[in-house]
Amino acid sequence: MTDTTDDIAEEISFQSFEDDCKLLGSLFNDVLQREVGTDFMEKIERTRILAQSALNLRLAGIEDTAELLEKQLTSEIANMSLEEALTLARAFSHFLNLMGIAETHHRVRRVRNLPQLSRSCNDIFSKLLQSGISPDELYDTVCKQGVEIVLTAHPTQINRRTLQYKHIRMAHLLEYNDRPDLEFEDREMVIEDLVREITSLWQTDELRRQKPTPVDEARAGLNIVEQSLWKAVPHYLRRVSSSLKKLTGKPLPLTCTPIKFGSWMGGDRDGNPNVTAKVTKEVSLMSRWMAIDLYIREIDSLRFELSMNRCSDRLSRLADEILEKETSAQDHFESWVPNVGRSQPKFPSQQGLSLPTQLPPRADLPSCADCGESQYPKLEVPVTDYMPLNRQDVQGISSDGSGQNLQIKTANGGTSVNSNGSQQSLTPRGSSSSSSQLFLQKKLLADSQIGRTSFQKLLEPTPPKRAGIAPYRIVLGEVKEKLLKTRRLLELLLEGIPCEYDPWDYYETSDQLMEPLLLCYESLQSSDAGVLADGRLADLIRRVATFGMVLMKLDLRQATLFTNQEAARHSEALDAITTYLDMGTYSEWDEEKKLDFLTRELKGKRPLVPPNIEVGPEVKEVLDTFRVAAELGSESLGAYVISMASNASDVLAVELLQKDARLAVSGELGRPCPAGTLRVVPLFETVKDLRGAGSVIRKLLSIEWYREHIQKNHTEHQEVMVGYSDSGKDAGRFTAAWELYKAQEDVVAACNEFGIKVTLFHGRGGSIGRGGGPTYLAIQSQPPGSVMGTLRSTEQGEMVQAKFGIPQTAVRQLEIYTTAVLLATLKPPQPPREEKWRSLMEDISKISCQNYRSTVYENPEFLSYFQEATPQAELGFLNIGSRPTRRKSSSGIGHLRAIPWVFAWTQTRFVLPAWLGVGAGLKGVCEKGHADDLQAMYKEWPFFQSTIDLIEMVLAKADIPIAKHYDEQLVSESRRGLGTELRKELLTTEKYVLVISGHEKLSENNRSLKKLIESRLPYLNPMNMLQVEILKRLRRDDDNIKLRDALLITINGIAAGMRNTG
Repeated sequence: MTDTTDDIAEEISFQSFEDDCKLLGSLFNDVLQREVGTDFMEKIERTRILAQSALNLRLAGIEDTAELLEKQLTSEIANMSLEEALTLARAFSHFLNLMGIAETHHRVRRVRNLPQLSRSCNDIFSKLLQSGISPDELYDTVCKQGVEIVLTAHPTQINRRTLQYKHIRMAHLLEYNDRPDLEFEDREMVIEDLVREITSLWQTDELRRQKPTPVDEARAGLNIVEQSLWKAVPHYLRRVSSSLKKLTGKPLPLTCTPIKFGSWMGGDRDGNPNVTAKVTKEVSLMSRWMAIDLYIREIDSLRFELSMNRCSDRLSRLADEILEKETSAQDHFESWVPNVGRSQPKFPSQQGLSLPTQLPPRADLPSCADCGESQYPKLEVPVTDYMPLNRQDVQGISSDGSGQNLQIKTANGGTSVNSNGSQQSLTPRGSSSSSSQLFLQKKLLADSQIGRTSFQKLLEPTPPKRAGIAPYRIVLGEVKEKLLKTRRLLELLLEGIPCEYDPWDYYETSDQLMEPLLLCYESLQSSDAGVLADGRLADLIRRVATFGMVLMKLDLRQATLFTNQEAARHSEALDAITTYLDMGTYSEWDEEKKLDFLTRELKGKRPLVPPNIEVGPEVKEVLDTFRVAAELGSESLGAYVISMASNASDVLAVELLQKDARLAVSGELGRPCPAGTLRVVPLFETVKDLRGAGSVIRKLLSIEWYREHIQKNHTEHQEVMVGYSDSGKDAGRFTAAWELYKAQEDVVAACNEFGIKVTLFHGRGGSIGRGGGPTYLAIQSQPPGSVMGTLRSTEQGEMVQAKFGIPQTAVRQLEIYTTAVLLATLKPPQPPREEKWRSLMEDISKISCQNYRSTVYENPEFLSYFQEATPQAELGFLNIGSRPTRRKSSSGIGHLRAIPWVFAWTQTRFVLPAWLGVGAGLKGVCEKGHADDLQAMYKEWPFFQSTIDLIEMVLAKADIPIAKHYDEQLVSESRRGLGTELRKELLTTEKYVLVISGHEKLSENNRSLKKLIESRLPYLNPMNMLQVEILKRLRRDDDNIKLRDALLITINGIAAGMRNTG
């Protein structure tokens, strides 16, 4: 099980960390004193002291006395009333979260204060040059690097977003408190603010009271972009560029970005019936809206900054053209509204192009400062059969130019919101009186201006008469106007209002937005103002290059299995089509017949699906999804991922359905579909499918149509995804790791045989049981040749917030991704030194898998033991995700998702999925006399060393006395023997891991992490004991809502203490 501090635990300054923990703890105690009273505060302190004393005795090896203290603590908890237990759980949960805030702050502090960070761009670029890599090769490799971090909605973020924001604010206060120049009064104010935040935390409900929708999850992902990544990306790219320039003499090209972002939030329909085609379209539009909104804010600040007159001839001509267009548009408007004074600008959204009339938000701050708050659209459109006026009309009434809102009511009463949150008229489609209504609307607009003209003159500058005055502001004013129109259009589309528009008036692609920005940049450079060009403008250009028009391209993921039946989704859709066309039943054909049919249809030019076909709701949803994909295209969407892929036909089936949908949409539009086709990515998850992955890719690339399609439409790149979660649950962590390693080798070899490049997409979870672990370590232990400048990887749940929740940690993580991929590309990790090592891995894997499966799948008592010993059944009450916890309604382990499987064992501190079977495998090989070989493998083979180190990290967090306590209190006596055997297995694993690593104690090579873990235990151990007591009571009274709340709070607290969920 990983930890949010694993990557950079060594970057904690412990003295300062402990000081802040004491500060926050003291302030929290003061708040609790007021909130719960002195008597209960004494009970809280007694609980903590008992836990701390027992912990100290265990660390000193005095086990018997420690056990007596733990029994005393258990007895006192058992005698607590429900209200007392609930309050104690809340108090300790907040203590653990406050320690997490201190950790976050000190990670940032340490990074800020170190002159040279390990694994930074400066560090790794220098080492590569010293190792013999030429400056040109280093420069070219960085510029060509293509890493994509994909944020997913996997339900492992336990904290409400409200609490996350409060935690971030407290971290900022701690940072402010570090300032050496603070006066005594200022420091007192910081303390007062911290007290207010802690009081607010205590008085806020910790629990989500309803499940999030997929749109809620997507909104949370977009908030990460707005609050952190939007600021972090330019700073990160400046670091890369600065390091390159210092060491190679050349900066990073302006439009080059080694890292981009993708998302599954709103596109992942694997086992989630709540993600529909409609949801995917809404999320994509919402993402575009957010991107446009952020760009508008940046343009506002940029217009204020670029006040200079000197520019290139090309920019001057463009500014002239814009002013000329404005003048002709104004004359046209005045012919409609003769009563308005000619000194009054008639297109308020365009007025004052040369000089902003109001200081934009944060214009007085450097470009790295925080963005303003998001202005989400609040649309109040009463009907959906209205359309906007024509272009001139929309411009004429989009705002009143004075910050006041103008509402125009038509004879029909139709109103809608304008781009500033006010309302504007929509003309009913097909209205016979539209001309008279149009005249009335313009008259109303003119009347609304009378009486304000002279006052506005005092506030606003006269519109420029020539392009020589602030040409940058004129050009950027045009950009802003177009962005405002685009944002307004997206609001209408989100409301489902049919509207006609001229594509030339809106931004549809990032290239369109990039063009005027690059023109401004080139003009500044040619006008001896390069220092200005490389500031806020360069940051904006880099944001456009990174985020495009959608911030994060949305992947679509579809399971090959229905939630409630063993039928492939795509196969069922093709069944309906082939049956309707009297061609037979697709799913009954063998693989070769399927491939012949699919290839033949893909080569054809006619649509396959009849427009009048009638299908069931499940098939209709599949077809609707492909239609949405055709409408949005690759400008908005990323890849189409096929879960549980096992055959070449799985990929071709999606290609055919995609092709057919694009033909249909293109026919309706009368033009080609927007952007290109989506990449189709097979996801190999189970051990069986991983073993066949290379064969599937070879079969695909041997098909001429498919190979030419990859070469033509996807830059000769085949993308393949490998899944860590299900393979680990299927065969155990060690076997999964080895099978993933071999599968990647085989896929790379298959692509090389056909001259096709490969990008591997790693479906890693947050916990080690689901493929998690320190990013740098994970990338550096991949098979040689599998990371050739490109990589995709998921970041899930609580790891998204931990790694990217604040800009400083996000910058650090982006650097780590960049340098790790760069090293793996230019200095690939070593393969196994000799074939014997591979043979030993096979032996360990075989024994490990047998041991794991014999316990989890073949022992008839295990399922009942799992359900009794863990809070797995109760996790569903957490409301942390929009999807069900099981793929099917069966209660077996096989259909339980990997997240609740790992989550439940993490709560009991047994973390069984990450180590079960490993000890048996290592023991079996060592007893055959190969201990020396394994020690050599650990020292010389990065993959094996990484695997052992991650298991050692898990073992350091496992707690046998706590796991035993769960068994003794919750498990039926007849099944406790199974728990005893499993604890022995844990001790065996610990023994042989230490033999191989050569360490005397667990985490000897990561003492900072060990110290962090130990600092949490005085609060974490009582939380586990509380959870056991509450589970006992709840299982006797399962309708008790307060007991359920108390349990969920203990789950939150333990997750905070473990820094991990599932």
